[in-house]
Amino acid sequence: MDRPVTYAVVGAGQRGSGYAEWIAGHPDRARVVAVAEPLDGRREQLARRHGVPPERAFRSWQQLASAPRLADAAIVATQDADHVGPAITLADNGYHLLVEKPLAPTEQECAELVHAVEAAGVLFAVCHVMRYRPYTRLVRSLLDEGRIGEVMSVAHLEPVGYWHYAHSFVRGNWRRADQASFMLLAKSGHDVDWLRYIVGRPVARVASFGSLSHFRRESQPAGAADRCLSCAVEPDCPYSAPRLYLGMLAEGRTGWPVDVLTDRGDEEGVRAALAEGPYGRCVYACDNDVVDHQVVALEFIGGVTATFTMTGFTPHVDRRTQIFGTRGSLEGDGETVRLHDFTTGETSVLHVPSTGQDAGAGHGGGDAGLLDAFTTAVATRDGSHILSGPAESLESHRAVFAAERARLAGTVESLR
Repeated sequence: MDRPVTYAVVGAGQRGSGYAEWIAGHPDRARVVAVAEPLDGRREQLARRHGVPPERAFRSWQQLASAPRLADAAIVATQDADHVGPAITLADNGYHLLVEKPLAPTEQECAELVHAVEAAGVLFAVCHVMRYRPYTRLVRSLLDEGRIGEVMSVAHLEPVGYWHYAHSFVRGNWRRADQASFMLLAKSGHDVDWLRYIVGRPVARVASFGSLSHFRRESQPAGAADRCLSCAVEPDCPYSAPRLYLGMLAEGRTGWPVDVLTDRGDEEGVRAALAEGPYGRCVYACDNDVVDHQVVALEFIGGVTATFTMTGFTPHVDRRTQIFGTRGSLEGDGETVRLHDFTTGETSVLHVPSTGQDAGAGHGGGDAGLLDAFTTAVATRDGSHILSGPAESLESHRAVFAAERARLAGTVESLR
């Protein structure tokens, strides 16, 4: 393809707008030419940013789909429950698809989406951005080179971060399974898919344990109010909304998560949101129901085992991983990899090539890596640039659903 790849963005929230920013930074390779978003402010802001004319700025994905095909590809970044309709319809209309994870809140809908995309014959990628991180490339290359021998087991931690958990999964849009999806699918589908990619084998069996233990009415301190701004114990609470959001504002941070509360980047706007909106609620007085800690045990085909821990009770830092092999072991934190050789007894420290951003931004370079790979795939019509095809993406989603069934029923779930 001699011209830039053209994109339609469906859903102009944080993820859709973030992916569009990569496109804006690579005008020789890609352009946003259409947007579909029901919220006027978000739609108009993205349209202005990318020079999308009014006739290509739609209030719904249905309006976009009813128009003649306007772009080579579509980014579907709506809320989780709203992926299936636009993805299937746009695939049938010939759009190549980049779909935010999770594909859908139910296993049946995930399968329907994947089968429809395969039938349409378009290029397809799920936003499993952790596969595309420079850190992941380094880890995979070391494993592929046999630097620790044959992989036997993996221990992987997702430290969600106490304030991030409170923002997104207690007060925010992903706090309830019936309104979004359960925690493992909403947040940690990345990690189960990443383990599948690192081990290089399908999951055979899973078990899981976890619960919502802390962020409940029973844990609310004596004398606490249901809103932070009127709470006597707020100054001593680690989950204080004023401390979090006004503190970020004082540091000049007006993007995520502050911009989730209000379009106004000032103290008055934040305080109004805390007084009236969901993000000013006491974390012990919300309607949340997703777990705040969970452990998953996985057995892969061939006998490799892994444990995955998700917890909301950590600093907001990058994932931590230990991989144990027959000739050595590996420890990684997103920025460095420590490689221990059993034969020599030596430990090597390798640093991940810089992406110009910290490990917490853009998924440590994964967002950029994904857009780069998918844009190349569309430009060349070569799907090999995409690191997770439809079948493997569905496979990792099914492992997540199986893990949640295991947690709820106290069972070991087989996927084979």
